[in-house]
Amino acid sequence: TGLNPVQVVVDAVANAGPREDSTRVGSAGVVRRQAVDVSPFRRVNSAIYLITTGARESSFRNIKTIAECLADELINAANNSSNSYAIKKKDEIERVAKANR
Repeated sequence: TGLNPVQVVVDAVANAGPREDSTRVGSAGVVRRQAVDVSPFRRVNSAIYLITTGARESSFRNIKTIAECLADELINAANNSSNSYAIKKKDEIERVAKANR
């Protein structure tokens, strides 16, 4: 891509972390989901988790090595590309949270 590799990783983690999530709130046997803001530390952790999971799934039963898949995933996530697993999952998590506000 011609960019600084460290900057690509930072952008990917920044883009792939969900800003809002839903948690289970249960009272008197009634469990419902409540939208909550995500702390910065959890945001970074979930971004790294989503990126690695996407790389692992794309390399499974594939000629590409895990390193190549991880590189593709990082570049796609840094570019906010919709064919990145992490970006898709982040959008899905935020959509669910928005529905549960």
